[in-house]
Amino acid sequence: IRRAISEARKNIAEIIGAEEDEIIFTSGGTEADNWALKSILFGENSRKRIITSTIEHHAILNTCSVLEKMGYEVIYLPVNRFGMVSTSDLENALDENVALVSIMYANNEIGTIQNIVELSAVTHRFGALFHTDAVQAIGHIGVDVKKEGIDLLSASAHKFNGPKGIGFIYIKAGAEIAPLITGGSQEFGKRAGTENVAGIVGMSVALKENFSGLKENMYFVSGLEETFLEIMQRSGLDFCINANANKIPGNISLSFFNVEGEVLLHRLDLRGIEIATGSACDSQNTRISHVIRAIGVPEEYAKGTVRISFGKDNTEEDVEIIAKELIRAVKGLMGGR
Repeated sequence: IRRAISEARKNIAEIIGAEEDEIIFTSGGTEADNWALKSILFGENSRKRIITSTIEHHAILNTCSVLEKMGYEVIYLPVNRFGMVSTSDLENALDENVALVSIMYANNEIGTIQNIVELSAVTHRFGALFHTDAVQAIGHIGVDVKKEGIDLLSASAHKFNGPKGIGFIYIKAGAEIAPLITGGSQEFGKRAGTENVAGIVGMSVALKENFSGLKENMYFVSGLEETFLEIMQRSGLDFCINANANKIPGNISLSFFNVEGEVLLHRLDLRGIEIATGSACDSQNTRISHVIRAIGVPEEYAKGTVRISFGKDNTEEDVEIIAKELIRAVKGLMGGR
């Protein structure tokens, strides 16, 4: 068992450019996010301020809300139309009271990839730690924690075809992060509790398999996305694309004019097609997601937002069927217009 855990840790460390003892296994990305942010509670650091963005996952935003109620200050940086955080905005918000900056690597709703190298460099100039929620990025694009200046990173196995209920946090050597879960001496004394061995091994195997074909998968999925968007743009429908070119391949967010996204979701579901409206973690709630609001999608388009996710197991035929059915559903709701 020790050998299996050690081998898994080594595989994961090599893939993200870390050292083995910098990888700590967790129950998933949410625990890792909580740990990174709540470490401000347990350390001896006199700094009491955190900076994040308005489009973070709720694992970050709700944790920040808890910290605010405990007296800590949180600064929420705005984003532009495509969800990008401005380096100058971050620099203007930083001072000697900031303990941590947490900016997600890639957004889970619109796929936008942040300029992590610049953001981490600015953060370090003010002596703060830089954390990134990379749950949506790991296994889908290349990430190198050393080259990109990342101090803390969260990841979750189910996002790269691994088992649910397992993830990891990268903690850079020298970063003073107190344990979130105390008890035994597991995980170098940093995270107590009996290890989820099957989950850990499954996560390692899944990440290694994804990484081995990463470039081919990215190229293939990007091709599927290009085909899909070409079909949609020829449809004559009135919609906007909620991302720029710097995004996760296969993550497509579209907002249709004067259409209810929730109705679209159900109509396609009846035809055996699974899409999402808003965030996948908010699928039971029909309100406009915080990400779509933050990037300033006009109200008449925002309600018609859907997300289509393509992966390596999809085909060109899938793309054509999904596009055809989506176009048909939208036109049906518009009365054939």
